[in-house]
Amino acid sequence: MKTIREPRYRKIAYDIAQKIADNDYAVGTKLHARSTLSVAFGVSSETARKAVSLLADLEIVKLVHGSGVEVLSREKAKNFLSQSEKSSNIKTIHAQINDTLQHQKEDMKTLENALSLLFDQTQRIQTHSPLSPYELQLTKESDKFGQSIGNLNLWQSTGGTIVAILHNEELVVSPGPYAVIEQGDTLYFVGNETVVQMIENFFYET
Repeated sequence: MKTIREPRYRKIAYDIAQKIADNDYAVGTKLHARSTLSVAFGVSSETARKAVSLLADLEIVKLVHGSGVEVLSREKAKNFLSQSEKSSNIKTIHAQINDTLQHQKEDMKTLENALSLLFDQTQRIQTHSPLSPYELQLTKESDKFGQSIGNLNLWQSTGGTIVAILHNEELVVSPGPYAVIEQGDTLYFVGNETVVQMIENFFYET
């Protein structure tokens, strides 16, 4: 979201108004010329001119030709600062709402992805008998390949039991702990409803 920055001249106007409200600049006081104010606040003469003009429009100060700026109203300076604070609070609340909405969108996206994964897993196990094997084709590379079922501790890690391996178009039933798993094999295994994801994660979790 793009941030809207407060104009510099308004910040200078707030600073001058605050000094008036605090009675540092008493009503009737003659302030420095705008060129001197620009030096005092470290801004350009044009920025100081805009700040003083804003306060003059609100009748907080009066521009006196040839003698600088005269303070007119402490009460109006306080009102100006009060309205500014309310506006700032509104902007803060607005920013907080936008930030909250952004977080909600991110949370909803995470929830959507989780629900999509859950739906996918549910579809795969729906009406599936515990004794009917699941199937997983090992097409991608994995550092688990080239090792035996026993060495991988696959059952201990996943809860899944390998009942067959399709290797080079040859189906090996009940392969046992010494059977080696290679890329391109198709595994047939049984287990509970979480075993499919567990075995996929076992081979391909990053």
